[in-house]
Amino acid sequence: MEELIEEMKIVLASSFHFYLKSQFFHWNVTGKDFVQLHDFFGKLYEEVLDSIDSIAEHIRALDDYAPGSFKRFNELSLISDTEIIPSDENMVKLLLVDNEKIINQLNKTFDLADQNNEQGLADFISSRLDSHKKHAWMLRSIIRK
Repeated sequence: MEELIEEMKIVLASSFHFYLKSQFFHWNVTGKDFVQLHDFFGKLYEEVLDSIDSIAEHIRALDDYAPGSFKRFNELSLISDTEIIPSDENMVKLLLVDNEKIINQLNKTFDLADQNNEQGLADFISSRLDSHKKHAWMLRSIIRK
């Protein structure tokens, strides 16, 4: 169970980091596709933000405490910071790579939830996987020529 809890903390930190990066890109996107990307990034970060509280509550339901500091999130997150403002195309590429990291982490965590007979958590993770797979499809479609 401890491994499951630790993996859920990685899901939480990585999701928060992904949300923050998506919002950063939403604020700072420029270029010929500004309107479309600004709207897309806005919907993306809002969807992920809506999941963060539920992720933390699932950690609490496993009888542990959810991390909540930037320091701890940086230690746990699979997502790296972006301090410069990339081109609009690179924003999409960076989010696609980060989204794949979250998908991989969710798959790992789903397996652990299943092994620990945490069906409700597995169901929740499954729904997050569906959301991130949809994000991946959209991100890939934006950069596909």
